[in-house]
Amino acid sequence: MASPLVSIDDLTVQFRTDRGWANAVEGVSFDIAEGECVGVVGESGSGKSVTALSILRLHARGAARYSTGAISYAGRDLLQASERDLRRIRGRDIAMVFQDPMSSLNPVLTICDQISESLRLHQGMSRAAARKKAIELLDLVRIPDAARRVDEYPHRLSGGMRQRVMIAIAIACRPRLLIADEPTTALDVTIQAQILELLRDLRAELGMAVMLISHDLGVIAEFARRVIVMYAGRIVEDAPVDVLFQSPRHPYTEGLMASMPALDGGAARLYAIPGRIPDPDETIDGCRFGPRCAHSEPICRTAPPRLIAIADGHRLRCTPRTRAADLT
Repeated sequence: MASPLVSIDDLTVQFRTDRGWANAVEGVSFDIAEGECVGVVGESGSGKSVTALSILRLHARGAARYSTGAISYAGRDLLQASERDLRRIRGRDIAMVFQDPMSSLNPVLTICDQISESLRLHQGMSRAAARKKAIELLDLVRIPDAARRVDEYPHRLSGGMRQRVMIAIAIACRPRLLIADEPTTALDVTIQAQILELLRDLRAELGMAVMLISHDLGVIAEFARRVIVMYAGRIVEDAPVDVLFQSPRHPYTEGLMASMPALDGGAARLYAIPGRIPDPDETIDGCRFGPRCAHSEPICRTAPPRLIAIADGHRLRCTPRTRAADLT
């Protein structure tokens, strides 16, 4: 089998708190293949963005540390790479679209300047060549009148256009992996659909892998081919998208599915998972989802469950459900 494009192995990320170091992400392991689209879903605080930012080592120095694990790309461990090597990789091989298009762009630089930066840094383009390429990229992400818009400042653009500019910056050097962190959160439903369609078309045209982070299961179902469900800093389920949506196995995944509005417009009250996601420094014996789980058993409160393969391409972190799968 071909080696994965990116491989995350036993990643644990800790943040400094008033009471010491706390695990924001713990024991996370998964691969992203060349050209694959992986969706990562979970509540706020589940560790989705922390995992994504760790791939490019974008956490603030001194506030975060990588206590265990490795992140491999092209035969090197990014957690051990020098800052100089990381600067070569960021934006060229692995690029990221951040959550908020309203604040991610520099307000005092033109769109041309912001797209040109990575082109000049990674590809050695002249100012004129970078400007021409910037216009081509704005056309590619479907911004009308690109030759005029390229000289605009971000405040002159709508939220949807700003997000398209962010995507243009991210794909400028044709990265092998695009990390899209909640790329549609701040946009209305119509613009969300346009952005997802754009990302799908760009993925097909450029052949890049995509790691799409979202709390919206509808977005994940429409875009991803494999889904990773995270809870309290851990992966609780990992499966192909059709398998996950047809037969979720983890109680947390089931709760997320039940909380989605019905497509038939029924008036039934939406389900809400009781309780709250635990704080990173909160001590919980056994399964971290146990206090919120309607199917909790005594064994769930004694030992943390392991992430185990229950079928081809399907991993699950739930001792009772894993045991049931072994018996079938």
